[in-house]
This record gives sequence, C-alpha cells and structure tokens, in this order.
Amino acid sequence: MKNPNDKTYYIVKAEALPEVFLKTIATKELLERGEADTIFEAVEKVGISRSAYYKYKDCIFPLYEMNASRMITIALKLDHTAGVLSEVLNEIARAEGNVLTINQNIPVHGLANVTISIEIKDMMLDVDKLIQRLDKMSGVKKVNILARE
Repeated sequence: MKNPNDKTYYIVKAEALPEVFLKTIATKELLERGEADTIFEAVEKVGISRSAYYKYKDCIFPLYEMNASRMITIALKLDHTAGVLSEVLNEIARAEGNVLTINQNIPVHGLANVTISIEIKDMMLDVDKLIQRLDKMSGVKKVNILARE
C-alpha cells in the first residue's frame, strides 16, 4: 500500500466513480460558476453533506485541471501596519506559491484591501491550508478566494 501523502494520480472514467465524487465535482462547479454563494447552498443543491464535500474536494478534479497552470486570486483585508503585507508574502513563499500580481488600494479607516494572484501548481501546501494560515496571521482581518483557474 502506498503512503497516503504520495501524490499518485489515476485516470478513471466518471461512470466508474462513486456518486459522492461526482457530486463533489458538481458542488465545486456550482461554486466556481457563481450558481451557489456558499458551500452549504451548493451541497444542498447537489445532495451531499458538507463533510463529504470537505473530505473529497481536494482529491478529485477534472483532468483539464491537472494540465493547466493552476492559479488562485485572493482578496485580503489587512491592518495598515508596517510589515503585515510582507508577512503575508513570506507565508505564501514558505508554501512555495509563486506570486504573479499584487494590487493594494490606499488604506481606508486603517485597513488596506489587497488582491494577490498566486501560481499554485508547484505549491507544497494545500490551498485551503494556506488560506487558513493567512487568516490566522496577526494583522490579517479577512481572506477570500476570488478565483481559481
């Protein structure tokens, strides 16, 4: 048996997959297309539990996503304090994400809105774990994924 941390991939016809995998893909597509605003709404529409979605969402994806240069765009609300953005960038670098663009607006009421596009194809950390780490950082008030490609 292989190590569970091994990233071995298999190509399997959709008809051979358990229904929960297909519904997980359907949930992800609803979210990406904006046809559901929340994970709760999306899983309700396709008929799976949130726990099933969370269990499989990072394990199954269409073949075209394997070959694509994968990228995410995140939006952050940061305290307007020296070093906060630098620490965010350092965390992305530790995860081996490649920063493609950074947009920062002028701070208003002590908060700066920042948008960062990150190439994630070679990242050593799961995107959701990176988002969780960023969200827990001092000076980071909010983190959202705007887009996945």
